[in-house]
Amino acid sequence: MQSSGTLRTVALLEAAKGLLVLVAGIGVLSFVHHDAQWVAERLVGHLHLNPASRYPRIFLEFAAQATDSRLRTLAALAAGYASVRFVEAYGLWLERRWAEWFAAVSGGIYIPFEIYELLYGESWLSFAALLGNIIVVGLMIQALSRRRPPG
Repeated sequence: MQSSGTLRTVALLEAAKGLLVLVAGIGVLSFVHHDAQWVAERLVGHLHLNPASRYPRIFLEFAAQATDSRLRTLAALAAGYASVRFVEAYGLWLERRWAEWFAAVSGGIYIPFEIYELLYGESWLSFAALLGNIIVVGLMIQALSRRRPPG
């Protein structure tokens, strides 16, 4: 059977991802009834980012189109994603087979997108995400293969 320590490490990673997205969703909610574009412009300026660069531009364009309804929807999606990560973390912590399958499939889904991102928009973050997902998928496949019934 897979090492409890390995499964619990992956469980903590998934819980941390869920917590990060949940906090971000709560942060998005704080912009309801506020001028998100003004805040975004000040933040980009404060961080000395080039507003014409890819990610700051995407951030600024999103803020310019942010309505209260869109912000609430984004926060709800963040809460849903966080819930999925927390359920996965719970199952991995308790060494449930369904959670191992879920972790393998959900990690594997991102791999083609991360490869595409590396091919067309190199970044260390894309590489780290790809490497992390390959490791998690490999660990889950290993855990699942060790649980295979004899015969």
